[in-house]
Amino acid sequence: MLTPLEQIAFIVLVVVCLGLGYRGFSRIIQVVRSGGKTEPFDHLVRRFINALIDVGLQKPVFKARPIVSIFHAFIFFGFSFYILVNISDLLAAYVADWNTIGGGPVAGVFNLLADIFSILVLVGMIFFLIRRFVAKPDVLKYNPNVKLYPGVSAGGIRRDSLIVGTFILLHVGSRWLGTVFHLAASGHTDPWLPTASLMAGVFSGLSHDALSIGMHVSWWLAMGLIFLFIPYFPRSKHLHLMVAPINLALGRETPRGVMGPVEDVTSPGAVTLSDLPWPQILDAYACIMCNRCQEVCPAHQSGTSLSPAALEINKRYFLNDNAKYLVKGGEQPSLLTYAISEDAVWACTTCYACVKVCPVGNEPMMDIIELRRQLVFDGRIPDELAEVLRGLDEKGNSFGESARKRSRWTRDLYFEIKDAAQEPVQYLWYVGDFASYNQDCQETSRKVARVLHAAGVDFGILMKGEKSTGNDVRRIGEEGLFEALAEDNLKTLADGQFEEIFTTDSHTFNALKNEYPRLGGDFTVKHYSTFILQLVKSGQIQLKKKLNIRATFHDPCYLGRYNGIYDDPREIMELCGVSIVEMPRNKENSFCCGAGGGQIYMKEHPDLTQRPSENRIEEAVALDAVGYFTVACPKDLTLYADAVKTSGNKDKLVVRDIIDYVLEAMALPEPAPAAAKA
Repeated sequence: MLTPLEQIAFIVLVVVCLGLGYRGFSRIIQVVRSGGKTEPFDHLVRRFINALIDVGLQKPVFKARPIVSIFHAFIFFGFSFYILVNISDLLAAYVADWNTIGGGPVAGVFNLLADIFSILVLVGMIFFLIRRFVAKPDVLKYNPNVKLYPGVSAGGIRRDSLIVGTFILLHVGSRWLGTVFHLAASGHTDPWLPTASLMAGVFSGLSHDALSIGMHVSWWLAMGLIFLFIPYFPRSKHLHLMVAPINLALGRETPRGVMGPVEDVTSPGAVTLSDLPWPQILDAYACIMCNRCQEVCPAHQSGTSLSPAALEINKRYFLNDNAKYLVKGGEQPSLLTYAISEDAVWACTTCYACVKVCPVGNEPMMDIIELRRQLVFDGRIPDELAEVLRGLDEKGNSFGESARKRSRWTRDLYFEIKDAAQEPVQYLWYVGDFASYNQDCQETSRKVARVLHAAGVDFGILMKGEKSTGNDVRRIGEEGLFEALAEDNLKTLADGQFEEIFTTDSHTFNALKNEYPRLGGDFTVKHYSTFILQLVKSGQIQLKKKLNIRATFHDPCYLGRYNGIYDDPREIMELCGVSIVEMPRNKENSFCCGAGGGQIYMKEHPDLTQRPSENRIEEAVALDAVGYFTVACPKDLTLYADAVKTSGNKDKLVVRDIIDYVLEAMALPEPAPAAAKA
């Protein structure tokens, strides 16, 4: 128990520190509220309950880095239990005869948990300090051309990590040592305190007065540090303890493939921090600076100036330095001056990997899209991208070709495909730009047509009436053009007579399935992997030949991570007799091909060290005895067919589409040359 003077001194310390902390927390609330509007949140009670359960079980943390996550769990569970420990220690300071040591079974279990968790927290914290300051893994570093806020580049993250790490070591270590001193002073060990009992013998030779001083000093260190840390807490990375559950609870519950509507069409997107929707400002305070998003970012792994981690960290350090000024409504600089470079904004593939992997629910990709919207609105856009957008505006496709050429790929077929704009069909095939115009993809489109024709499927295409669905246009930031394309397509679809839509393009699939319903396009939409699998299972497509080959499969971002379709293409492959060997990064953790977000239309970034597609091919080549790299998207087919050549693996790996296996397994006879159309 503290002396009366110590009790008064501690109360004064608590009041002062809480007052200083309140000022910091109130500024955070004001800064977050200065952000733009967002769609209203519903079911808040359920959201927060689920978030607390997920955080309590550490589910978001264990998405990646299992070893690191285990040590984080040591700290989290130990620090969580320390809430009870600290309450007990406060009671011991102010309540006479309050002591858990030597108590009954309940006190014994409490002491055992406190003892074990103390060691786990210390081990976990030492691990992270060694990792940060000694091991220095590459994932904690940034490409040299990544924009960093001055406070970050000056060692701010390392300094903050050291302060937080030292606080935890001293707080938990002091409390544990206090127990050791108590046991040494009483001259006995306690089976409920195994590690403290082991250490008690080391101090058993000290005098009672020395041990009493040790107990007082350790108490003041353990408890005093908590409140001394509070004024710094709003500025520290440790703030994620409080903000992460809130951020996770307020996360998007709409499908991943749906982007929110633009609030202000006269000035879409964002220039400054306060232009961002307020939950995206909250992201900066939730960030733990773990760089997991950077680790999975194809743009950063390829050597470009984009780091989704640096974006959030830069925002955070800017807020720390300018919160007082921002609260007063001061004029803000552009995010491009301190948070991210313009080059980095255009390097994003919108693959969603950074959002998916974040353990605290941050969405750096959405910041980038907001910035793109404003850049497009201001006409600040790469020349090659501007040319593609003009072609989309004038011709309805990303190749800038005549609409009459869209269906030319069908001329080499020995049968006619129905024009779904002129006659009713059961299934409408929305072909997409690449599958229609790109020569590397046209043969695959013909194979799909052959399979469906042989199976007697009643299908058709829109011929020249089809336009790009605008999935990538929207993610480039050109909202007006996306709306125009969608409006034209919806008019065309409204005039057609069909029961369902299927598409071979995962980007087209995402737009039709997720973006168009908000605009009135309520259709049944399937990816061709799902459609073909249904035809196989119903017996309409008959597979007569087992292929007996080994292959791997690449999950397209807009099929897998965005829409959760992983099993259908794999099941098709297995039914065809293909033995699947998974790449290390597969399904939800698949590595992007590098096409999305308009990248396939753009020149290579000047700092590019390796294309994402080449990185992926090398991953596949490293597999054991795999000769085929399988895709289920025309853009993937285009990029990977090129990547096997540029990476020097043309003789080691063949890129195939899932329809290649289906056609081969059907054992259809090749059409006679004379049967082909003129």
